[in-house]
Amino acid sequence: MSQTQCYEWFKHFKEGRMSVGEYPRPGRPSTSTNDDHVERVHAVIRGNHHLTVQEVADEVDISMGSCHQIVTEELQMHCISAQFMLHLLTDDQKENVVEISQELLANANGNENFLKNNRR
Repeated sequence: MSQTQCYEWFKHFKEGRMSVGEYPRPGRPSTSTNDDHVERVHAVIRGNHHLTVQEVADEVDISMGSCHQIVTEELQMHCISAQFMLHLLTDDQKENVVEISQELLANANGNENFLKNNRR
């Protein structure tokens, strides 16, 4: 923290500030992250998980920043290779992914040539 910032904080505490947390700011609260928009974003992603955040935002008619906040904070989804993955899978599909991964791992451990390229 710079010396100037230290002086600013000292001034705030001297004037009676009791916390380093943010105080409520004046102005309108955000209207883009309401429950309706969260449900609409989730429905669009469930319909096509190959969409980018910008495409989802355009579909729901909200800003890209609000859409990104909904996807990451409200829906707890993360974009991997331009796809919203794993969070959208059913429990059966998740179990299937685990079983296939375990089979591949067993094959790799039991066969030393498993990952070697045999093409010439």
